[in-house]
Amino acid sequence: MRLVVGLGNPGRRYENTRHNAGFLVLDRLAERLHASEWRRLDRALVAEGAVDGEKVVLVKPQTYMNLSGLAVRALLDWFKLTPEALLVIYDDMDLPVGRLRLRLEGSSAGHKGMESVLAQVGTEKVARLRVGIGRPAPPMAARDYVLSPFSPEEARSAAQALERAAEAVLCWLRQGAERAMNIYNSDQNLP
Repeated sequence: MRLVVGLGNPGRRYENTRHNAGFLVLDRLAERLHASEWRRLDRALVAEGAVDGEKVVLVKPQTYMNLSGLAVRALLDWFKLTPEALLVIYDDMDLPVGRLRLRLEGSSAGHKGMESVLAQVGTEKVARLRVGIGRPAPPMAARDYVLSPFSPEEARSAAQALERAAEAVLCWLRQGAERAMNIYNSDQNLP
């Protein structure tokens, strides 16, 4: 069994914002997996599907971004899984819009949601897929930027990146992390 967690903030106000890239990828993944309806489990919304006979649980923490780790820890415990079964998807301002980066471990690099996950699971050895959202143009504050939708000029690249992120997760599930990194971390895979 695998746990695929998309980070974001609950509520209509945040639905299509850059900071909800993780939720947006999970929506696309749920469609591809013909996953069950989203239901509440502890501090998250979950949907279940399967890839090649292996159960995959999609998770949208409902704790708000900075406390995402609480929901992740609770569900790892509920399903009796270790961090090796986990993949976390989230937005990254250090990557341009449209760029993906899959890694198997590392620090949070200042992302509060990922920081919470790493603190709760007790290791930096957590697979993560970062979705590039780019940096704000001055004088826009980072907080305002991440809570804004993609601009009309970015919309196409962002939509393609979200689709490619869903494909990257499926590749990670079917063919393993190394293969997914080789394909989806490459500049050649940009639109």
